[in-house]
Amino acid sequence: MDIIALKPQSLWRAFKELNTIPRTSKKEQQATTFIKNLGESLGLKTIVDRKGNVIIKKPSTTGMENRPTVILQSHLDMVHQKNTDIVFDFTTQGISMYVDGDWVKAQGTTLGADNGIGVAAIIAILLAKDLLHPPIEALFTTDEEDGMGGAKHLDVRPLLGRILLNLDTEYDDELTLGCAGGVYTMIKGKYQEKKINNGTTYRLAVKGLQGGHSGMDIHLGRGNANKLMNRLLYDLFEACPIRIVEISGGDLLNTIPRESFAVIYISKKNEKTFLKKFTNVAEEIQNEWKGKEPVLQVSHELLEKNLNKAMCKADQKKLLQAIYACHNGVLSMSNSIEGLVETSSNLAKVVVKKGQIQIRTFQRSAIASAKWDMAKTVRTAFESIGLKTSYEASYPGWQPNMKSPLLQLMIDQYKNLFKFKEEPKISATHGGLECGFLKEHMPEVDMISFGPTIKGAHSPDERVSITSVQKFWKYLTEVLRNIPENINPNDNENLRVLNSIDPPTTGNSITKRRKSNP
Repeated sequence: MDIIALKPQSLWRAFKELNTIPRTSKKEQQATTFIKNLGESLGLKTIVDRKGNVIIKKPSTTGMENRPTVILQSHLDMVHQKNTDIVFDFTTQGISMYVDGDWVKAQGTTLGADNGIGVAAIIAILLAKDLLHPPIEALFTTDEEDGMGGAKHLDVRPLLGRILLNLDTEYDDELTLGCAGGVYTMIKGKYQEKKINNGTTYRLAVKGLQGGHSGMDIHLGRGNANKLMNRLLYDLFEACPIRIVEISGGDLLNTIPRESFAVIYISKKNEKTFLKKFTNVAEEIQNEWKGKEPVLQVSHELLEKNLNKAMCKADQKKLLQAIYACHNGVLSMSNSIEGLVETSSNLAKVVVKKGQIQIRTFQRSAIASAKWDMAKTVRTAFESIGLKTSYEASYPGWQPNMKSPLLQLMIDQYKNLFKFKEEPKISATHGGLECGFLKEHMPEVDMISFGPTIKGAHSPDERVSITSVQKFWKYLTEVLRNIPENINPNDNENLRVLNSIDPPTTGNSITKRRKSNP
């Protein structure tokens, strides 16, 4: 079935067109241009800021002029992941999609439903001529998946809305009103290389892991390819004098690493010991993980080439020990929300090659102090062996507001629309949402995040439910139709006025935060 034959056709047509555009984080220029051209072609006021964020303003439909303006927000970029057997260039190719029962999937790559379905829904509303809605401010942000740079540096002065609907949640029965904050801890350093005699080189592989979103899926306890490769190398090193030539594991910070590869050297006289130990360790790892990672592969391949340098023994030992000591996975669970991860860390990427070490990690927590404590834990593991660390792209959490007038409206609309006895689930997420930065910029704005059911985000298994998208669209349009005039009577008008003028060089904390914007 052609994607655009699905209903609602306007949304799926927009999603299909969006997926023809390469839009990796920090390289969304084509997507920004696409959205800008759309707004201008409709004759709507369109604003593009220095970070490529786009704001399009659509007037209300007749009779809705006195309703408060609603900001509809989604991010343009997508996570780029593919299976190793797929030849695909994310910088030049669009996503190839197909229908499988109730699911839309991609051919061996991420689908981009995160957050492309949200973007497509907003486009469909901008194009619509038969929907009742209040004044709309469509906000399309950039760089969400790699540090939230678009939201962080967003110029919010053109935005007058007091209600914000973030369309970036992945379960259609949930309303999200809180998220964890995060920080990237980056590690760099050098190691000494030593000459090696003629021997044998092998390429080791850990692959077939499920991976997934390092926030949303971290509680599932899936295998981390970097940790499993390090265990393999450590056990081999203890049994026989292997020498590491290079390591390449993982990819994106917000993705649980699915694959890791290493090239090692072993002398001829120790080759039998190596092969025996490899078999034993590989079997141990696969037996331990067969319940959660049924297609995990731990393999070796003989390389027909001679190498003359490898990591020196002392530096190799220190590095393997540091990676072993580096925390990965869930550290603690929330005491206030059952089943919610409070603090975690993801060992996202390990690259060792030609005397250089680069390691990328990602810490998340609902508590700011716990986020930094976890980051310092990771930092200590690597600084103790002389590597340099730095913190990058720290972003704030978003604290839930259970007294939100918007929340009550959306609960009521959900119950009325779907006739369910149970109310929608009210949740916070361990994943990062741009609402953290947006709330800092616009503290008086009432915010809710919701969306259709998306499975396997940040992995080639990503898929979106067709019936769920239909439910999401029906719900979104019904909420817009029923926005009352007095939805947010507790707004602080002074804050809105403050955000609508050029910030002074001195003043309260809001102006100081906005001064950092380019």
